[in-house]
Amino acid sequence: MLTRSLGSTGPRVSALGLGCMGMSALYGDADRGESIATVHAALDAGVTLLDTGDFYGMGHNEMLIREALSTAPAGLRDQAVISVKFGALRGPDGAWGGTDGRPAAVKNFAAYSLQRLGVDHIDVYRIARVDPDVPIEETVGAIAELVQAGYVRHIGLSEAGADTVRRAAATAPIADLQIEYSLISRGVEDRILPATRELGVGITAYGVLSRGLISGHFTADRRLAANDFRAHSPRFQGDNLRHNLGLVEALREIAADKGVTVAQIAIAWVLARGEDIVPLVGARTRERLSEALGALDVKLEESDLAAIERAVPADAAAGERYAREQMTLLDSER
Repeated sequence: MLTRSLGSTGPRVSALGLGCMGMSALYGDADRGESIATVHAALDAGVTLLDTGDFYGMGHNEMLIREALSTAPAGLRDQAVISVKFGALRGPDGAWGGTDGRPAAVKNFAAYSLQRLGVDHIDVYRIARVDPDVPIEETVGAIAELVQAGYVRHIGLSEAGADTVRRAAATAPIADLQIEYSLISRGVEDRILPATRELGVGITAYGVLSRGLISGHFTADRRLAANDFRAHSPRFQGDNLRHNLGLVEALREIAADKGVTVAQIAIAWVLARGEDIVPLVGARTRERLSEALGALDVKLEESDLAAIERAVPADAAAGERYAREQMTLLDSER
């Protein structure tokens, strides 16, 4: 397994990370046994970065990771680098209630995550969305105090804009910015990626398959459960979906010429964007994990990259990556 660094101040991790959210929330029901087996398979394959959030299934995901790590061989368990997002407020019915980045809340969230994960420290800790009512300096400062106390190793950010990244980095060393980045979600390229590279901040790219849309496995007639995020996502609706699946078919031709899958070429494209980028794959099964890992063996030549750009140019996707009201809350979109 190839490795990359999470920025100039962060840990060295596997070239691909495992995003565990779908094992607990937002993509319909998941099989707990298969989820744990997938985490074990990822560790066995050399994947070190496990990404979670304390609000994924209201703590379910952290406890699932705890179970997976506690039942993994010691050598594999010890290699895990756990990244945790915090700050999203949820109601008993699962409703979203905003974001809390106050220093006291930061430390409170951390205390519960440490307990649920069964660890004495969190490797990378980040607020899931920038709290518009709390200066980022205060939120990051609170995480820095957790670093000094030994409860956190590295500070990360999530969905933060370029100006916020600069302010955060002026407060304390920032390992990485977690943000959506894929062939059809390329907003990071204009201002954010130049800023992170100037500052030595790595990128953890989530949504590299755009929630399965460009995986090559999603079909227009697929019926989504009510508790599946995609049932309400603009890119998966009506004409938007038909247009976007057309992009996938264009990508499929290129993948077929190289003897790889659509998912593998989409992940390989993100890997090719720079050594400072670590894609997160949201595999929920060992089968999908194995396919994703195959992207590490895909070498994209300049001619391949040019063909991919012609097939799926920037801004080619139809529909926003989140509903409009959610997009307005993203610091990265301001």
